[in-house]
Amino acid sequence: MSELLLKALIAGGVIAIAAAPLGCLVVWRRMAYFGDATSHAGLLGIVLGTALGINLSLGVALLAALMAIAVTVATRRGRYAVDTILGVFAHSALAIGLVAAALVPGVRLDVEQTLIGDILFLTWDEIIFMAVGGAVILLVILWRWRDLLNATLHPDLMVAEGGKIILDRLFLTLTLALFVALAMKLIGVLLITAMLILPAAAARPVARSPEAMVGLSMMIGLMSVVAGIWFSWTTDAPAGPSIVVISALCFVLSNLGSRLRA
Repeated sequence: MSELLLKALIAGGVIAIAAAPLGCLVVWRRMAYFGDATSHAGLLGIVLGTALGINLSLGVALLAALMAIAVTVATRRGRYAVDTILGVFAHSALAIGLVAAALVPGVRLDVEQTLIGDILFLTWDEIIFMAVGGAVILLVILWRWRDLLNATLHPDLMVAEGGKIILDRLFLTLTLALFVALAMKLIGVLLITAMLILPAAAARPVARSPEAMVGLSMMIGLMSVVAGIWFSWTTDAPAGPSIVVISALCFVLSNLGSRLRA
């Protein structure tokens, strides 16, 4: 029992730390629906990975990356509103994944586990993959932080200084795709975006700088993981949704506290 809890806490901590800077960028850029589109593609990645006999995390990462690139290209054309494009991609990917799971021979998909995750039954190999992937995400964001922040706050200034918006978006979208592959087993397809945006949104009313918001988001994410796993363990509620519920409670309390101070 203690080993199950230890693995769950380590995996949850890794994902919470990796989610903090990504979630802040998603909140600042109003890209929550983009996260849905990318995460829903992960379901199809699981199906194809199972059918082809390849590593499931690799299959999820590849499909999520392809979806991220496709959405980036589609939203640049401007034929439809961005939210329309993202809605089409997100729900189509989820539906295609569920249909493929039923039709592809040899695929036995645990729909509940895929949709809401199963943090209490991770292997050490999966945790190591999460740790390495989380380190890659943090290193990429640290390396590109100034450009990512400039493109978020002052895109015209970034272009004037010689930066490329499309390159910036590509870095961010591919990093999101990697995060989806890491968080799929932990939090499930339906709740990955919640894990990204809720801690960041809870930190926003009280943060005084972008870096402070990232730090607060990280702390809220870690606290939500610990409290959510404890609640799941003591009540037998699903762990992934429990973590998200704690994050949502932090969001409510943060906003209430900010209004009371004002």
